[in-house]
Amino acid sequence: MTTTLLHELISASSERSPEAAALGTRNLTLSYGELEASVRAFASGLMALGLERGERIGIFLDKQIETVVASFGTARAGCAFVPVNPILKGEQVMHILRDCNARLLVTSAERLPLLVDALPHCHDLRHVVLTTRPAAALTLPGVNVVQWDELLAAPSQPGHRIIDTDLLSILYTSGSTGRPKGVVLSHRNMVAGAKSVASYLGNNPDDTLLAALPLSFDAGFSQLTTAFHSGAKVVLLNYLLPQDVLKAVVREKITGLTAVPPLYIQLAQLKWPAEVTEHLRYFANTGGRMPLETLKLLRGQLPKTQPFLMYGLTEAFRATYLPPDQADSRPDSIGKAIPNAEVMVLREDGSECSPNEPGELVQRGALVALGYWNDPDKTAERFKPLPNTAPGRQAGFVLPEIAVFSGDTVRRDEEGYLYFIGRRDEMMKTSGYRVSPTEVEEILYSTQLVGECVAFGVPHPSLGHSICVIATGKDCSPLDSAALLNECKQRMPAYMVPAVIEARDGPLPRNPNGKIDRKTLSTEFETARKVQ
Repeated sequence: MTTTLLHELISASSERSPEAAALGTRNLTLSYGELEASVRAFASGLMALGLERGERIGIFLDKQIETVVASFGTARAGCAFVPVNPILKGEQVMHILRDCNARLLVTSAERLPLLVDALPHCHDLRHVVLTTRPAAALTLPGVNVVQWDELLAAPSQPGHRIIDTDLLSILYTSGSTGRPKGVVLSHRNMVAGAKSVASYLGNNPDDTLLAALPLSFDAGFSQLTTAFHSGAKVVLLNYLLPQDVLKAVVREKITGLTAVPPLYIQLAQLKWPAEVTEHLRYFANTGGRMPLETLKLLRGQLPKTQPFLMYGLTEAFRATYLPPDQADSRPDSIGKAIPNAEVMVLREDGSECSPNEPGELVQRGALVALGYWNDPDKTAERFKPLPNTAPGRQAGFVLPEIAVFSGDTVRRDEEGYLYFIGRRDEMMKTSGYRVSPTEVEEILYSTQLVGECVAFGVPHPSLGHSICVIATGKDCSPLDSAALLNECKQRMPAYMVPAVIEARDGPLPRNPNGKIDRKTLSTEFETARKVQ
């Protein structure tokens, strides 16, 4: 069958090989036929509850079978799934559910207590589906609580009519200012991305992929879509230590591993069994540049395993990759555009840069997202019409073509290979996560312990950036840094907690616009550390 909608990736593989292994955990494996049946049942359950076309379904779970079934079942019903990172705290989950007007939430009885205070503020929420049974009966005012098995027992019925450009998912990613923004993706975006990535990775029915990244990340969810498109098996892993990842690679005879640099840095320090390279066909990097020393260590232990170095942004799924045969000659390159995408390096006037001239990375094609949810201003900043001078445009075109302007500065060499130079905004990237300084600052202010504060990232050899904070005490009192750090640990996911909190006497310096001068403070901080 032709696959144009997300859930059809499973349906097509089920038609070809219903008994083939599709999805596994440490203790359970579903065949494609079983997975297809569960996805159909979940979709029927949503229809029985009266969910309308395009309504948002929040999913707040660990990586488990139900997470995958809910995501693809939501797609089959014609609704939109919103995966929420399981390490987020209640306030951050509430922001996402409120921002996307979630109508239904899928979570577990164990996670529900984290959300009890938040759910009353989610005014559009009408249903909560629990994957496990609570110890005691519970009531949520204005919310219908349904058990997972009861939902899947609903009579079979078709979902809403949808096409490939319809809303499929909203993935939340931090922006340069404020709280996370919801990137709106269509069926076309995700299916085109799955086919593109699977083609250059060479995914096939004999593959077993390890899903170690969060499924709320585009690269994490991609492990599912590329596997299902190819008829491969994907193994879900919730890990605490890098040793857990290596054990899973060995135990499951993983053929494809995708991870972020901080994890690879840790994995490179471990002793890999010699036989791993016999079945691990490739390892792929995403979420930042792989340190050259880490790449060297991994390749030394995995001589038969191909490295794929990738670059992408949530707003366009995946942009470039470096073929393995180029890893020795240009390991600092982010490669060239992936299949079915065009990546350009443009000047501010929209014209194309000359070789080795820095410019903004701009991407066009089927993978470009539909903008940010309910945020026309931010959408207009990042998603813009291509100028008529851009490659691929013709003078006779009347309708504009929207491309994503990444905000990243890159250069292209004479052979067409791209090199990352830097980010135009002030985003911090730590442990594979993109973190907004403003989001950190908002939480710091909410503690009522600071008068003024500024957050910024400092380059770190394994994390990418370490998050640093300069703050003053409230009402001219001395800052209690220990108390502030403790509040951060209570209010923030672990990756967002500052590594350093430096107390200052106020007021903090301002720029000409009257804003706290983040750039000056961060430069002074780094300079002082180097002197020490």
